[in-house]
Amino acid sequence: MGLIARIIEAAGISTVCIVSLKPIAEQVRPPRTLHLAWPFGHPLGEPGNRAQQLSVLHAALQALATAEPGAIIEPGWRWRREIYTPPPDWLGEGKERL
Repeated sequence: MGLIARIIEAAGISTVCIVSLKPIAEQVRPPRTLHLAWPFGHPLGEPGNRAQQLSVLHAALQALATAEPGAIIEPGWRWRREIYTPPPDWLGEGKERL
């Protein structure tokens, strides 16, 4: 994943990788990394936990916009021990839900 991200970055497109294993990210060195120490198969969070998933996507997009290349961002969220509130701009107030 990190190797592909570096090739995409070389073409001028910014990337961020969401990873579960920090040591692998440190070796492969993706351009920007969001590290979440969560179980494999759940990179965006628990199934059906919309607020958690939106929080992960928001953090990834923030890293894409603000993190320097080579940065590993660690939000510090703990698996099934946090209460997530979706970012306010993403609630879709007044819009039809998908």
